[in-house]
Amino acid sequence: MDKRLDVEGTLTAHNFSSFKWINTDEIIVAHWVRMKCRFGCPVYGKNASCPPATPPVDECKSFIKEYEKAILIQAKGVYANDEERKKWTRDLNAELVKIEREVFWLGYHKAFMLFLDDCSFCKKCTPERDSCFRPKDARPSCEAMAIDVFETVRRTDFPIEVLTKKSQEMNRYAILLVN
Repeated sequence: MDKRLDVEGTLTAHNFSSFKWINTDEIIVAHWVRMKCRFGCPVYGKNASCPPATPPVDECKSFIKEYEKAILIQAKGVYANDEERKKWTRDLNAELVKIEREVFWLGYHKAFMLFLDDCSFCKKCTPERDSCFRPKDARPSCEAMAIDVFETVRRTDFPIEVLTKKSQEMNRYAILLVN
């Protein structure tokens, strides 16, 4: 049986029906993404899965090149306030960690999930990876790994836009690295 079909079954079993297999050379890693984290993200330096606790940009690029395939996973949602959005992404990230483990059990021993938002499992996160409260579950977001999500997604036929109102539907993306 094709293991890719098993992976796709795992995704749909966790209510992710919109995804696409891509080659990792389609994933764009860029220094400007890290600068946007550093100068603009409120969790910079406060989350053990976010910069500066994540590897330097060049190391992120090298890490991704160790993989041949990835799965771009889409999630859609509309949320009126930041607290609702945070709960939604926290719940999605919890499912994404389960998917990573199940894909590992399918024989993809290098499976590694990149979240669609910061980890946010804990109410108060530690900035140091060594003192993370949930080290088995915590993962970096795509942006924390310096991935230009907009350009990466635009190389597919998935939608992505800069939103100007909270009433607009979000298209968020996680990436599962596999081989």
